[in-house]
Amino acid sequence: MNSLVHTRANGTRVVRLDPKKRVLFLTKDLVAIKKQLNGELELAMHEVNPSELLDDVNTDVMTPAWVCFRHKPEDIALDAYAGLMDAKGRRVFGTRALLDGGFQAIVSGQRKGTGSSRETAPQAEKWCGIELAIAASFAPIHARNNINLGQLMAGYDVLVRLQAGEEIPLAEFTAEYDPVTRAILEAGGLFPFAARVRAGEIRVPLPRTPARPMTMAEKILASHVIGAEHGRAFVKPGDCALVRVDAGYSHEFTTAQVHHFLTQEYGAGYRLPNPDKFAVFEDHLLYADGVPKMAPFTAQIETMRTLQREFQRHTGVRDYSARNGISPGICHQVARERFLDPGDFVQATDSHTCMGGGNNALAWGVGTTEYAGLVHAGFTFVKVPESIRFELAGKLRPGVTAKDVILQILATHAVNEDTLDRVMEFGGPGLAALDMDERATLTNMATECSAKSGICEGDEETARWIRERRPGADERAFQAKFVAPDPGAHYDGGVHGLDLSRVEPMVAKPSDPTNGVKIADLGEIRIDIAYAGSCTAGKERDLDFYAQVIGEALAAGRRVKKGVRMLIQFGSEGVRDYAAGKGYLELFERAGVELIQPGCGACIGCGPGVSDKPEQVTVSAINRNFTGRSGPGRLYLASPLTVAASAITGRIASYRRGMFRGPTAAPRAPALGGTTRD
Repeated sequence: MNSLVHTRANGTRVVRLDPKKRVLFLTKDLVAIKKQLNGELELAMHEVNPSELLDDVNTDVMTPAWVCFRHKPEDIALDAYAGLMDAKGRRVFGTRALLDGGFQAIVSGQRKGTGSSRETAPQAEKWCGIELAIAASFAPIHARNNINLGQLMAGYDVLVRLQAGEEIPLAEFTAEYDPVTRAILEAGGLFPFAARVRAGEIRVPLPRTPARPMTMAEKILASHVIGAEHGRAFVKPGDCALVRVDAGYSHEFTTAQVHHFLTQEYGAGYRLPNPDKFAVFEDHLLYADGVPKMAPFTAQIETMRTLQREFQRHTGVRDYSARNGISPGICHQVARERFLDPGDFVQATDSHTCMGGGNNALAWGVGTTEYAGLVHAGFTFVKVPESIRFELAGKLRPGVTAKDVILQILATHAVNEDTLDRVMEFGGPGLAALDMDERATLTNMATECSAKSGICEGDEETARWIRERRPGADERAFQAKFVAPDPGAHYDGGVHGLDLSRVEPMVAKPSDPTNGVKIADLGEIRIDIAYAGSCTAGKERDLDFYAQVIGEALAAGRRVKKGVRMLIQFGSEGVRDYAAGKGYLELFERAGVELIQPGCGACIGCGPGVSDKPEQVTVSAINRNFTGRSGPGRLYLASPLTVAASAITGRIASYRRGMFRGPTAAPRAPALGGTTRD
């Protein structure tokens, strides 16, 4: 158990700080952080204005990609916070800085732990001796990872009391949680809790919520409750239950640690009860070998690949490993193509797991501890989340895409924290004007909104799209699985109308996806790199967008601007084959575009397209633009249309028909505007 916790003579468990240990404040003044690390400065919460603390401390900062190449937490901890850089690009935290600092608690601002679902972030803190995280708010996946590791969390008022020498009952730290989450924290984490469940010391009661109208997320979770009478239950936000997991996956960034944890907990002979719809993917690190800054980590990366292959052979899960150096594709894209069905409940070790919501499934990312537990058991514990609904109407104008829609939502609802820890439900008549790939863009970036997940209603287009990618499948079988919200369902985040016809081309300025602004208000931004790809923007429809712009430019005698590097990376083999069949590959090559086989690559700084100088400017169709994530340069997020148009003009520019003064359509490219294709 956390050493902060002590038991009084009367049996009451209390939390008190160790006077020999310290509290680290992550301030916006990075010099003050360095002074604390060097032992030159001590701060107290009552002396610090919360506005002086770092907001949006993301998991890339806590454990950047290269730190995650280590699968043992004690090794990860050596370089905790290696991604926090000063204005000159120098690390604020050196190797062992947090580990040797003697800190017991760490303090930051709003939305601690945004970004990737990587559990390495809280692991780094825990194995450095941090036992208490203090923040104004926490990103949902990060908070859950803390809980699964037995890490306590609290607000500023609690720290003031602790630093004054007060002993606070443990119950005050756990009171806000449901009984099961309290039990996990009090047990010291998920694995100790699971052991107590197996021993019969803890029982998870069934939800007792009476019949009520439910949202899509609530209906899916209710249908998966283990032990529910006649397989039917009703749930409401805040209910806790054990639920069946239909599908999931991990990739070479995470599988090694899953295998390590399972072997530690259950022995080398552990088995999985249902490997059929679980999978491993080789996608994230496929191109790391070609990035110069990754050269020192080649051996570690190969170890992770080896351990993933060992896990796959041991468990018999689906194998989407690379063959002859070519990956079947990015896990989220391939999963939606191959095995995610409407109504499924999906868990995977990546924050963009929510992309599966475009298939009318409920999907979100989890940490390696939680994933290891659920693949071994076949079920997991959930607390039913709140929902927020976006009622779409109208139709996108030419030159506008779903990426612009989600960037607008990020700049408004996400900034206001309307979406925080909620399931974003998309429906309404406007949804039919978006094809399946555009819907997947909306749900993919729910995690950038710090949401729990995103999910779209199902329709004939959903069933048709899935059936076309599953040989021998029956379209009616998918329609029978559709989940729709009940009339009268309650949305804690409200129901928000969104007129697609009013959305304008957007970009997110560097450092955070919520930094959205209309391109019309952006001003002149010259670019060096235009990157087109990733799970968010490497789908078939995205390739249509790139081809539309590039084809029109070629017809007008234009190519990629001299001095600009444009790269297109396919989301899967299926997308690559689609593009080849459309004649897009020749089109792109004639325009001077570099084509990359399926994989993640530059999106996580592990492939072609990363910047290598701070002064470089990238416009990218990926989903995150955290500082340093895709190289040291400045990165703007934009739609596929904007990325392609910017590559031709050499500056960030929204696309409009005829902008290159040539013919208004590329050969065989579909009409724009987000409409469903024939």
